[in-house]
Amino acid sequence: MVTFSLQADVADVESWTGLARRCEDIGLDALLVPDHPGVAASPFVALAAAASVTSVIGLGSYVSNAGIREPIHLASDLATLDVLSGGRARFGLGAGHTPAEWEAIGRTRPAPGDRVRRCVAVAEAVLALLEGEEVDVATPDLVARSARLDRPRPVQARIPLTIGGSNARLLRWAGAHADTVSLTGFGRTLGDGHDHAVRWRPHEMRAQLDSVTEGAAGRAAPPSLEALVQRFEITDDAGRAVAELARHLEMTEAEVLAAPFVLVGTEEEIVSAVKDHERRWGITRYVVRPNALDDLATIMPKTRAPRSAP
Repeated sequence: MVTFSLQADVADVESWTGLARRCEDIGLDALLVPDHPGVAASPFVALAAAASVTSVIGLGSYVSNAGIREPIHLASDLATLDVLSGGRARFGLGAGHTPAEWEAIGRTRPAPGDRVRRCVAVAEAVLALLEGEEVDVATPDLVARSARLDRPRPVQARIPLTIGGSNARLLRWAGAHADTVSLTGFGRTLGDGHDHAVRWRPHEMRAQLDSVTEGAAGRAAPPSLEALVQRFEITDDAGRAVAELARHLEMTEAEVLAAPFVLVGTEEEIVSAVKDHERRWGITRYVVRPNALDDLATIMPKTRAPRSAP
């Protein structure tokens, strides 16, 4: 079944708790909060507030930067959220990309390979802590000495893990260990430290998915595949709506509209695109931003309807 989740940030308590209730009312799978210290709300504090006014929807960071977060802190936050939400926490993790986040804690952003190794090490340590294991690690990527999560203990037997990214090594690890692999389509970080080149073309998509498939070899069930939607718009002229974006990315309008990171067109065109992405890439999960919320209540049931017979 195709599912949609919302990534959003906090403005004030009334709008935030109202948004959480609305997400649950229209049947979203999860409410997710970005984790960018200094420019976004503390995700686990925000999610605990959302937990107090909801009862079903999943709750997670999307995604935490493994480069600046320590396993014992992440495990404690996740376990606490899981207790307060009655077992609805989600564990979202990525290798990180924004230089300012390292600079704010007195470090220099490592090279991509180092960031990926750190991400894998942090993910493994957090999962072990949540399982009740003691973690002792001393490597260039991670140091933890006799770390344990004695309390609180999570409600769920396993808090679902989402790995976000596009690095081939990280995607292979995620294919082997994650519950969900969230494809961002991001390439190298650009000079502003925030924007990215993209990996949206079909051959680039295939390369990312091949890495996940390689990692998942031997698993009884592969991870779910998710796409972070960068542009969502209901319009009668999809080509015109993405023309500027296509020029900026040096892609054709057709290439942009064929990417799972863009859902633009009439309701029927978006529903068709979602079904095509499931058929072509196996993507069944989407994370959208708040501007999509008004339209999701009508679009979601249509994406779950069976295909007509040929």
